[in-house]
Amino acid sequence: MPADEALIAVVGGTGHLGAALARRWVKAGLEIVIGSRDPARARETAGALSQELGRPVQSASNRDAAAGAGVVVVTVPYAAQADTLADIRPVVSGKIVVDTTVPLVRPKIMRVQLPPEGAAAMRAQRLLGDQVTVVSAFHNVAALQVGTDEDVDCDVLVFGDSREARARVVRLVKAAGLRGLHGGALINSAAAEALTSVLIFINKTYTVRDGAGVRITGELTEPDT
Repeated sequence: MPADEALIAVVGGTGHLGAALARRWVKAGLEIVIGSRDPARARETAGALSQELGRPVQSASNRDAAAGAGVVVVTVPYAAQADTLADIRPVVSGKIVVDTTVPLVRPKIMRVQLPPEGAAAMRAQRLLGDQVTVVSAFHNVAALQVGTDEDVDCDVLVFGDSREARARVVRLVKAAGLRGLHGGALINSAAAEALTSVLIFINKTYTVRDGAGVRITGELTEPDT
């Protein structure tokens, strides 16, 4: 069955960030399928969203969700990144995969620990192969805030080697009620990924209840795409 280009798969969609993003996108009128390693958990999360928001929400295993969607958003912890990408790789050729992974390595999550590839996003590109367009985003926004109906005082930096793919993901960020900004090439994702450990340190040091974020200052003129 061909993929539905309008459908957004949230792989790992039963987790905090995945469920929060899915909720915002459903509220915005987008078609969403919740993916999980456990299809029963995916059904439970999708059913709760559908009941709350009065809109249909699909569910499936991670691989089936990715297979049926036009854009795939991966929202899993760093420890699960490799296995999750290996699972969906056979069904995402030619698609945009949005990787939200931050390389947090316990127990020292307040220290920057980037992988040998230079960034978790670059690791994702290596694992998925050249037939997949990897874009990275949502590194510095707290899932706790995204899961509310409140405005989130945080920008989302979007990285990718394809300007067109970045632009599409920026639009997805805006659909979630956040400000998405082009951050340049995929390797630049290292900056946002590393900054997450800094923000966790700030949260602890200054007791930031809802999670510190990043806001780009200055008067920005929207690019053509």
